[in-house]
Amino acid sequence: MRKFINGFKYAFKGMGYATATQLNFRVHLVATLLAIVLGFYLHISPAEWCWITACIALVLIVELLNTAIEILVDLVSPGWNEKAGHIKDVSAAAVLLTAIFALIVGAIIFIPKL
Repeated sequence: MRKFINGFKYAFKGMGYATATQLNFRVHLVATLLAIVLGFYLHISPAEWCWITACIALVLIVELLNTAIEILVDLVSPGWNEKAGHIKDVSAAAVLLTAIFALIVGAIIFIPKL
């Protein structure tokens, strides 16, 4: 049971680290708050909440994975390395595509209501 509870402790520690050190993660958290407030204000449907929640989760998850990949790359390749740079670029591209997807879904849901 202790290992199970410690797993939550480590997970929250990881989110705290990302929040404290990653500007983009904080930007995504602000966007999350904005989407939630707008959702309540515009009384979006349960189905729309499912899409918004899925987008929020996807963006935050991919951003956390990007952070983990960047930390790992810096650990194994502290100096400049072309392949390490490609790894970081591809990881950042995954976040960008996920954020664009979330923005499109948000626009489809929110723009008609505004």
